[in-house]
Amino acid sequence: MLITAVIMLVGLTLLVAGADWFVKGAAGLADAFGVAPIVVGLTVVAYGTSMPELVVSAVAALDGRSAIALGNVIGSNIANIGLILAVTALVAPPTVDGSLIKRELPVLVASALFLPVVLWNGLISRPEGLLLLLGAVAFTWATVRFAATVGTNDPVLADALEQAEAQTPHGSKRRLTLFAVAGLAMLLMGGKWFVDAAVDVAASLGVSERVIGLTVVAVGTSLPELAASLVAALRGHSAMAVGNVIGSNIFNVLFVLGATSLVSPIAGEVQSMQQDLVLMLAFTLVAVLFMRGSRQISRVEGALLLIGYVAAMLTLSS
Repeated sequence: MLITAVIMLVGLTLLVAGADWFVKGAAGLADAFGVAPIVVGLTVVAYGTSMPELVVSAVAALDGRSAIALGNVIGSNIANIGLILAVTALVAPPTVDGSLIKRELPVLVASALFLPVVLWNGLISRPEGLLLLLGAVAFTWATVRFAATVGTNDPVLADALEQAEAQTPHGSKRRLTLFAVAGLAMLLMGGKWFVDAAVDVAASLGVSERVIGLTVVAVGTSLPELAASLVAALRGHSAMAVGNVIGSNIFNVLFVLGATSLVSPIAGEVQSMQQDLVLMLAFTLVAVLFMRGSRQISRVEGALLLIGYVAAMLTLSS
């Protein structure tokens, strides 16, 4: 068990470090080829931060571990709200920008509602995966168009620009390419080790792979977002965490599940995952309610989200 835990920790470390290297290398290359920083932030950085979830879900699906692939996405979306958004609110209650409420919250709710629809026949097929992926592309295109219209006067877009600039190193194209390729290699190796160790942990503890996916795997792949959100909150930019959480949840469904099911169709019965889907929808709707109310997520609301998350994880059935 100790060796398995060490392998899981090493795999997770490679995932986190690999994602960081990949994003920085890809962002640097985009900048070197003259891509506007705001576009880099809305495309390369936005998609790159979902790479741990994508790699873990793709590796799990290829290994025939659909329960881990789906549990990772659903659990990550729950953790993004019940853990990351909650902790951020406890540290520094974030204000929610009005444009984000109008532009992204409807997409967040729609993506959460669409997941049970594509799972209704027990399989996310390649055509359905392509549809999800096209949804991610359409969302990104609409956001880039919006950015071209309003510029960085919009605080959410200003945050995206700030993240892009922080993640964009300078150097030769060859060096940046090697950086991105090395990051991708670390992601693939770390994802394989992490998934294999998670399967062993599930067997050792006598719980299902679904529960491991919803808890250990989901929290592990969400750690980069948690760290980034805490740093932002401590620096007085807690509103950035709201945009990160909403964007991550949208990309998890549209991009991660879409790309994963193109690689290998994902099996999942709605009946066996009813509790998980209900939890994800409930946390999503409660978060929307908190955001649309006072447009600030208070510490009390953050505490409620965190208590709800802990309770939900403790009551998961195997």
